Amino acid sequence: MTENAESHLDAKGLKCPLPVLRARKAMKSVAAGGLLTVEATDPSSVQDFQAFCETTGHVLESREEAEGVYRFTIRKSG
Repeated sequence: MTENAESHLDAKGLKCPLPVLRARKAMKSVAAGGLLTVEATDPSSVQDFQAFCETTGHVLESREEAEGVYRFTIRKSG
């Protein structure tokens, strides 16, 4: 059985493009098919993470917002 460990990145307080740049770096340590959850407060991160997934082939599994914090769950391609 394959275990899909979930990694977490706290990018709260960072402005564009730092949340996506940190996520790109964090994805290097995520196994193919694994999940990375990113929390960010920059409103432009909504468009940034959509574009990030489209250009890298990763899948944006979920996106939610609560009290100014955006939470993205990304599945690594491969």
